[in-house]
Formats: sequence, structure tokens, C-alpha cells
Amino acid sequence: MWLFIAFLAVPLIEIGLFIQVGGLIGLWPTLLIVVLTAIAGTALVRGQGMQAIARLKRSMNELSDPSRPLADGAMILFAGALLLTPGFFTDACGFALLVPAVRSRVFKLLKDKVKVASFEMGQQSPRRPYDPRGPQAPRDTVIDGEFQELGEGRAPTHPSGWTRH
Repeated sequence: MWLFIAFLAVPLIEIGLFIQVGGLIGLWPTLLIVVLTAIAGTALVRGQGMQAIARLKRSMNELSDPSRPLADGAMILFAGALLLTPGFFTDACGFALLVPAVRSRVFKLLKDKVKVASFEMGQQSPRRPYDPRGPQAPRDTVIDGEFQELGEGRAPTHPSGWTRH
């Protein structure tokens, strides 16, 4: 029901705002403002999107909870879609989502409503720390072998690929 109301209300608000602003400043300045907000919004979304990706990578590398960087990235992506949609109301909502304090407040509101049943990263056990080689990789492998040093100028008779010639 809320989605239906949004799809009905947003175009009506946009049409009303276009009529009001167009009546005050004229058609061409109104269209110029819409185009300029789309260009400025695209530049802002690109910059903040790169920062969000960097924060997400850092969160994954540190094996910390990635929910905040993921939410920020999703909100920045949604802000970009709103800024590319022609209109003053959608532009205002898109620019608002580019403000970190607004994203933080939206994240807190959504976090209270969404319950995560479980969250795991990698295959960890309480006895062994995370090993990027995988769960089957032995941690304390010792390879025992014999070798023979060759003098200067002598090469092995059957090169194995394990020696430098």
C-alpha cells in the first residue's frame, strides 16, 4: 500500500513543483536547474560512492561488520537514482541522502526495524583463527628433504626446474 501511495504522490508533488517554480522563474531557468542538479548530483554520487566502496573493502579486510558501509553504499546508489530523476522533490531527497548525518539517521531507523538472524564471515572456528588458504590447509606443515650443494660452474645432470642455471 505504501509503495502505491509513493508512486501516486511523488509525480503529483513533482508536477506541482514544476508548475510553481516554472511560474516564478520561467521554463528555461527551470529546465536548466533540473539539468544542473543532475550533473552536480552525478559528480557527488561518484565521489561518495568511491569512498563507500573503500570503506566496504576496509571493513571486509578487517573482518568487521560490513552492514554500515553496505547501507551507505545502497543509500548513495538510491540518491544517485533520485538525482537523475527529473524533479525538485526527488532532487531534494537525493541531495539529503548524500549528507552523512542524514544517512546515519536513516541507517539507525532501518537498523531498529530490521532484525538479522545471523551473520558470519568466512569459516572460522573458536580454536583456529581465520586462514585465507581455506579450512583444509594445514597450519604447521614441515617438509623434510635432503640436498647437495654443487660447486661453482657445475650444473645438475638432470635439471628439475627447482634450481637456477
